[in-house]
Amino acid sequence: MAGGPAETAVGGGAPALPADRYGTGRAATSRRWRRWLFLAIALLVSGLIAWIAYVNLGAAPIDAERVAFSAKPGNAMEITINVTRDDNSRPGVCVVRVRDKTGAESGRKELLIPAGAKYSRMSTTIKSIGEPVTADVFGCSYDVPRYLSTP
Repeated sequence: MAGGPAETAVGGGAPALPADRYGTGRAATSRRWRRWLFLAIALLVSGLIAWIAYVNLGAAPIDAERVAFSAKPGNAMEITINVTRDDNSRPGVCVVRVRDKTGAESGRKELLIPAGAKYSRMSTTIKSIGEPVTADVFGCSYDVPRYLSTP
């Protein structure tokens, strides 16, 4: 029964497929370059994600932590913060704010942190448009606005 579908390849277990109908088998090298390409793309994407995470989630060069706050008469609140920075020769600015009972920001103030010690404790009073219930630090930066810096 030569030429039938049950014909097997030489030495055989698997049936031989007609080459003119199905073509010859693919070379193993065509799959190898795809694996290397996929690996290269995966490493590139992983590196990009790691870099973005480092830039966005890394340690801040200047950071502030709320130590205390207390209500003052006339819809105002005093806040005390501890500022930690990596470069004490540069002035910085921290934005502090107060919130009302709904959680909405009701007052904000920029606080100049003069050049000096690596650790500083600062206090300021923030005016509010309503009755404030809490105060916190919004963020800090070395980008001091011109109107805040002293000549």
